[in-house]
Amino acid sequence: MPIEKSAPEMDRIVSAEAQVEELGSGYGGDNGPAEGPLWWKDGGYLLFSDIHNNRRMKWAPGEGVTVFKEPTDRANGLTRDSQGRLIAAEHDSRRVTRTEQDGSITVVANSYKGRQLNRPNDVVVKSDGCIYFTDPWTLPHAQDQWDLEFSGVYRVTPDLGRLTLLVYDFVIPNGLAFSADESVLYINDSRRGHIRAYDLLPTGALALGTGRIFADLRGERPGVPDGMKVDVEGNVYCGGAGGVWVMDPSGKLLGIIVHGKPATTNIAWGDDDRKTLYITSRNELMRISLNIPGMPVPAA
Repeated sequence: MPIEKSAPEMDRIVSAEAQVEELGSGYGGDNGPAEGPLWWKDGGYLLFSDIHNNRRMKWAPGEGVTVFKEPTDRANGLTRDSQGRLIAAEHDSRRVTRTEQDGSITVVANSYKGRQLNRPNDVVVKSDGCIYFTDPWTLPHAQDQWDLEFSGVYRVTPDLGRLTLLVYDFVIPNGLAFSADESVLYINDSRRGHIRAYDLLPTGALALGTGRIFADLRGERPGVPDGMKVDVEGNVYCGGAGGVWVMDPSGKLLGIIVHGKPATTNIAWGDDDRKTLYITSRNELMRISLNIPGMPVPAA
């Protein structure tokens, strides 16, 4: 069954009869999967990254999947800011960029204290305009290849004038998301297999401490924490062992959406009501209908 229920609250989120529908396959590869799904509301379509093939793909109802842009500097995570501009975490250029309304590219961040970033992975925008992103070591012996000696999570001010390192004790920081009221920042660690939760100070910085373990997503089946999203009731959705894990705001596991693929690389809310969860795996794009809307992406 596609739905493994661990608590009765899962019935409110998704019907027991709901099915995972495959929308396309053949993306990515051993060196980079399908990733970064993002619903483009004013166009009524979904964008996602085909990292290995250095392309940005578009899925639209009635049209299927087409190539939207190439090359993309092997971009991974995608989001939008409050002005509707695309923000992308790029692997090859080792930077985070913003696509302006005229199509020009603005560099959001490409270095920290004069040292080039590692390999920006995922990115989110807070309602105040600040941009948060993860920058892990993701290759063997990375310490011999990158300028920085740690995996970091950063915040950039809306005017792009200040880059702040928030935390640097993750092995592979990957997906990140805000709680529904933006008082908590969730960050997962693909290597350690868990999600940590950090209280946010009024300044946007993380409260002191190392964060609390919100949930452990390890299991016997394939899959590690990766892309992560939150619905309007504060439930957290994240790739983990066996599929997409759904947890309530306390971290209690409500259930797992099982799609049968080796990994969940990322997820996104889509359609006008934000009740469709789009899922990328290493090679596929999928979707499933849910009952509770997801939190909106700025300007989307």
